[in-house]
Amino acid sequence: MAVSEYDLGPQEARMMIEARSRERTVFILPVFDLYTAGLPFLPESGHIPLFLPTNGSVPSPKYSHQDMSETKRTDISTLGEFGLIEHIAKGFSRTQKSSIKGIGDDAAVIDTGKDVLLLSTDMLVEGIHFDLAYMPLAHLGYKAVSINVSDIAAMNGKPEQILVAIGISNRFSVEAIDAMYEGIRAACNDYSVDLVGGDTTASASGLVLSISVLGRAPKGKEVYRSGAKDKDVICVTGDLGAAYIGLQVLQREKEVFLANPNMQPELDKHEYVVGRQLKPKARMDIIHELKELGVQPTSMIDISDGLASELFHISKSSEVGVRIFEDKIPIDQDAFNTAVEFKLDPFTCALNGGEDYELLFTIRQADVEKLKNHHDIQMIGYISADAKEKVLVTKGGNVVPLKAQGWVHF
Repeated sequence: MAVSEYDLGPQEARMMIEARSRERTVFILPVFDLYTAGLPFLPESGHIPLFLPTNGSVPSPKYSHQDMSETKRTDISTLGEFGLIEHIAKGFSRTQKSSIKGIGDDAAVIDTGKDVLLLSTDMLVEGIHFDLAYMPLAHLGYKAVSINVSDIAAMNGKPEQILVAIGISNRFSVEAIDAMYEGIRAACNDYSVDLVGGDTTASASGLVLSISVLGRAPKGKEVYRSGAKDKDVICVTGDLGAAYIGLQVLQREKEVFLANPNMQPELDKHEYVVGRQLKPKARMDIIHELKELGVQPTSMIDISDGLASELFHISKSSEVGVRIFEDKIPIDQDAFNTAVEFKLDPFTCALNGGEDYELLFTIRQADVEKLKNHHDIQMIGYISADAKEKVLVTKGGNVVPLKAQGWVHF
């Protein structure tokens, strides 16, 4: 009689699985093995499928024990990143009085008495968020810190410490890791933050870099996405779309190099947009200036997924509408020209490109005079009471629905 994996103990079952690991089959581990592993939640059948992909791909499974045809399976892509976050959040509630704000803003907010502690984390995965064909490791380290500090800036806080976790394979040398941490060190110096810990592990799927940041703000001075009110003025810092356009330049030069390795990249005339992609800066300077000018934003978010997407976040969190004007959207001239060179609409890049890490915020009408002459803050529209109104007024005066078409994660 043939022996199946269901008749074996944990060790023997694993040995059989290893021997048959080349087969594209879903094996079912027995209940006692799961208890040994300390997993408390089991399906009704008492078994859980163990997928064994080959060649790094996910197989089309054949079920060797259990008919799963009636089991519901929802693709993550049907939810999207933010839908998935909301789906996960529904299963959790806050039990600590000190937890002021959890999921749903740029950072979590923890009450510490006089101040609030701000906590945020971002993960960068090779092949998803960056390509080492054109992303220097030092720049990657710097960027990873910057995008986390940007979350603290968006809460009107000051960053203080970071934790760095990395997943690396043996294709990386010690010198390569040193280069990445040199960028992290440079960013720590620029933002006056301390690296106080982290984690390292092996990775079978490329480089993974995850940073958690701790910041602080005086209690009551933190700013959420949810505070925008009717007639508030919408403001953005810097210029928009350059990072996305810089990415197009880098991807083009990569293709040219792959076609002809003797060709050298032509980046000189695109230095600004490439720099915005490879080494973004968190706008802590604006946070300090707003404090000096006595301006407390009513709502704020950093622009990571595109201006339109972030406007939708403020609209949803504040339960208000937004009206912005195309001719007020700030676009750098080099970025504009390069977009045209690539046959891209510069304003679409600004609305949906993402990775600018500028600040989008709203202010009261009373504060307009304090900022109207600021060289690096542009007023692009205003908040309306109608939460259904999310519109763009074109240069020709047409009112069109605003569409969020930023980065799609799944």
